[in-house]
Amino acid sequence: MRFLRSLLPSILVLGAGVAQAASSWNLDEAIISVTSKGGVGSGLKDKLSDHAPLTKPVVFGAADTLKIILTATEDGKPKRPHQAFLLLRDQDTGLETTFPFSVKDNGKGKVDFKDLPIQLLTSSQPLRATLLLASFGPSEAFSNHVFNLDVTLDPNVPVPKYEKALRYGNLGEIHHIFKADPKSAPLVISLFFVLAVLATVPILFGTWAYLGANLSHLSKATAAAPVSHGLFFSSIICMEGIFFLYYYKWTLFKMLPFAGVVGLVAFLSGSKALSEVQSRRLAGER
Repeated sequence: MRFLRSLLPSILVLGAGVAQAASSWNLDEAIISVTSKGGVGSGLKDKLSDHAPLTKPVVFGAADTLKIILTATEDGKPKRPHQAFLLLRDQDTGLETTFPFSVKDNGKGKVDFKDLPIQLLTSSQPLRATLLLASFGPSEAFSNHVFNLDVTLDPNVPVPKYEKALRYGNLGEIHHIFKADPKSAPLVISLFFVLAVLATVPILFGTWAYLGANLSHLSKATAAAPVSHGLFFSSIICMEGIFFLYYYKWTLFKMLPFAGVVGLVAFLSGSKALSEVQSRRLAGER
């Protein structure tokens, strides 16, 4: 008698464990139908089993639509699972795709599709279809092979080609080819333009003489402001030399600092030199 009393709690615990392990997800009233483009009734309609797949593959054409309607149950009671989808697997390559069910709170769910990924259209064997139902909690998930899908393509339509997806990764080494540095014009052309500029110098002096340039004031100007006139004239000569060096050898970044300094000197000294010339003009000497 004492032995039976000590054994009773163990039997109850074992029974509770068996009952908990027996709780699982399942399906009820699962109907599969394939509707062709001709309309309802022109395709397949059959009932899916929860323990054995259909004996014949489901033929799926290019213009067909496949639909599955089921009722999900947990421990025999209709209930909405957390996850419910149909998985199609290529038996040759192992590629898979999933189609989720839209499930209501009463456990009734539906999935339908008419297009398959390009990678699954060229399979030499029927696609293996698996139904998956699962949720949170101790209930065991439902994952069974329910049917095979035989995809048939229209012989008059070419099979679409798969375009490889863009993958981000290491690319090949890039060798940059920079544009060559600009070169000066040929020496003959340069000499031609230099002579053309020098030929205008006598014309310039002749024009000054014709217009009555007063060279007698040169001594007065240099005596009144020798630094300003000397720096202004020298800055003009230096600027011409800088332009020549830039044309012949220097780069732009090397020429700009020198041109900036010489330009500033020309501006300051030129202002003083012009002030001296203006003073003589106001005095009536010019």
